[in-house]
Order: sequence, then C-alpha cells, then structure tokens
Amino acid sequence: MKRIALAVVALMSSVSASAETVVITAGRMLDVASGTMIERPIIVVEDGRITKVGRQGELAVTDGKRIDLGALTILPGLIDMHVHLTSDPTLSGMQALAYPSSFWTVLGTAMAKRTIDAGFTTVRNVGAADYADLALKMAIERGAIPGPRIVPATYAIGATGGHCDSNELPANYVFDRPGIADGPDGVRQKVRELHRRGAEVIKYCATGGVFSIGTSVGAQQYTQAEMNALVDEAHMLGLKVAAHAHGTNGIKAAIRAGVDTVEHVSFADAEAFELAKKAGTWFSMDIYNDDYILAEGAKNGVPESSLAKEREVGLRQRQTFQAAWKAGVKMAFGSDAGVYPHGDNARQFGKMVEWGMTPIDAIRAATVKAAEALGREADVGQIAVGRYADIIAVAGDPTQDVTTLRSVKVVVKGGVIAKDAR
Repeated sequence: MKRIALAVVALMSSVSASAETVVITAGRMLDVASGTMIERPIIVVEDGRITKVGRQGELAVTDGKRIDLGALTILPGLIDMHVHLTSDPTLSGMQALAYPSSFWTVLGTAMAKRTIDAGFTTVRNVGAADYADLALKMAIERGAIPGPRIVPATYAIGATGGHCDSNELPANYVFDRPGIADGPDGVRQKVRELHRRGAEVIKYCATGGVFSIGTSVGAQQYTQAEMNALVDEAHMLGLKVAAHAHGTNGIKAAIRAGVDTVEHVSFADAEAFELAKKAGTWFSMDIYNDDYILAEGAKNGVPESSLAKEREVGLRQRQTFQAAWKAGVKMAFGSDAGVYPHGDNARQFGKMVEWGMTPIDAIRAATVKAAEALGREADVGQIAVGRYADIIAVAGDPTQDVTTLRSVKVVVKGGVIAKDAR
C-alpha cells in the first residue's frame, strides 16, 4: 500500500510539473472590480488558472506558450445567470412537439458554441428536460464539444398545472412530468432527487409565466409553506435556489423563503425591493428579450395568448429594473437566452444602460457580481490570481461603449483559445 501511495504522489507531481504555462498579453485590461483600465497587462496561467497578473515590462516572464492579443482590450469572461441552452426560439409553441427529446440535447451543442463564441464563458442553465444540461456540461468538460462552464439545474420544479408543467396537450394525454411536485414534502423530495441526479442549482416556478399555456403571468403558484420547504431543503444540501417569479406576491414569498436569486421580477414593488435588500437576494432580470419576442414571436409560433402576456410584462419589467437598481437591490446579469437567439446574450447590456446602469455597472453584473451570486468568486468573474483564465478581448473600451461587447474578437477559456476572430 505504501508503494502504491508513493507512486500516486509521484504521478501527481509529474502531472503538476508538466502543466502548461500560458502567458497572455494585450493592449489594455479592464479591472472590473475597480472599473479602471490597466495598460499593457500580462497574465500568467498554469493548468488553466491565473497565477500572476501584472504589467508588461514590470512582471518578468521567460517561459510559457504566448497568446498576444495585440492592442485589444481584455476583461473577464462573461457570466449569464439565466439561459436555456436546449431551447430554440424559432421552434416555439406546438411546432416544438414535432421533435424527439434527443433532438434538444443535440441542438444544445450548437447553442453552447454560440454562447461561448459570444464571450459568455460561464452560464447557469435554469431548466432543461432529460438532464440535457448535465449532459452538455459533461461533454464540454471532457473536451468533446466547445461551450461555456455550465451550472445545471436539470428540471425546473413546478406545481401541477403551473408554469413549469406541460399544459399544451388535451387532458386525455398522459405523460411523465419529471419536474412537477406539490406540497412541502413533495417539493423536498423533488429537490433531493434532482440533487442526486446532478443539479447544482435548484430552479422553481413561484408564479405563472409568459410562455406557459393557461397560466396568469403574475399568479402565485406555490404556497409560502411549499417555498419555505423547497428552499430549506436545497440550502441544507448546499444548493442555491433561483425562483421564476413575475407577480408581486410570488416575488415577496420567494424572498421570504430565502431564495438566492429571483428571475424576471416583472411586478416587484417597493416592499419587494426592501425585502430583497434586507435578505441579500439578487435580482436577475431579462430586459432585452421583449424586443425579440414581440418582433419575431408570431412568426416563430408563439401563441397569441403568450404574446399578449409579453405585452403586459415587457415595459413594466424594464421600469421595475430601473426602480430596483435605484433602490439598491443587488443585480446580476440574466438574459433568458433561449426565448431569443443564443449568441445574442450581450444585446442586453445596452438595455441595462438605457434603463439606469452605467456601462461598468452592467459589466460588473455579468462578471464580478454574477460570480458572487453564483457563489463562485474563487473561480470566475475577475482576471485575478486563483481564478480560471477565462478572458475575452474586444476592440475599444466597453466602459465607454458597452455595445462593443456584442463583437467579441477572442475568447480564452481556462488559458486555451476557444475563439479567435481577429
């Protein structure tokens, strides 16, 4: 046994010693924490993580593979807290039922590539059938396909007949609905099951939604007791919780239950803002996609009932975003990519600035703040020692023109070039 242990130690030492060193240089680097630009940065990466950050000429580096990004501006890889990689907005409504379940997993491989090509190196996938987001995560981590780091929720949990249920077909159709759970004991059991299957975050539907059939967009769908039990169970297992919630009462109930993030948050009021500030709850608000849904939804098969709900929600949600930001609520970037095209995630930055944020605030929401909301401050969200070397490069200064983030030239993930469009 001792010889085996020594052999393992020797092997580990050999692997560590052979870990590749990568040296990255660029024209400028945005320090997202301070909001300042650092001229002529140099970053040293070992085994995918940053070991040194400094300025060229001041930090002496002799060894390592070089990635020279010329005059481009670098910043941390972006984080999207709300995506659905196995969804395609051009296949909405009943037409989506024409495709087998395996189709959506295969589709997700293309959407994962679009996402990382857009500069989003970490995403939280808040709902996917057939554990497809877990499959994508595993394939990406094995290097089989390109894509971002994925925090999977697997199935979104919902009440019978609610937003996370499948209400499209007539009553005589009977089929499995693996995300459905009712009652405090039922939601506890569902959280345990999804945790066992590989969920790293729990997402549940506290209210109705835009794209579900037969639900009022703002109506609360779980009782306070059910939400309390669900969140308590998830936190006991070390999982964070995201609550889909448009309606005022459902938003407040979710915050009182202790959720970590509230998604959409369309009809939150001043009391909800104060509850969120006191609890430290994050808001993740998808304020771009209204433009796409109303412009393209009918052509894509979205039923008129859903378009009517979107017309009810869109402007109000943006006004709520503005009011919540002014009130001091913590905000993280979440786009709901999947109800609009993957790869267009960065279009939301412009809306965030239009509705009250400065460009650096919007960038922080998708970097350092999103990392904090994920509980992944040690891994992502900054170009800093100890973090993964997830870095994007753009032409120009995104703190002056945030729309430059819609044209990412280079993406580096873990010290390896994932995209080079120079």
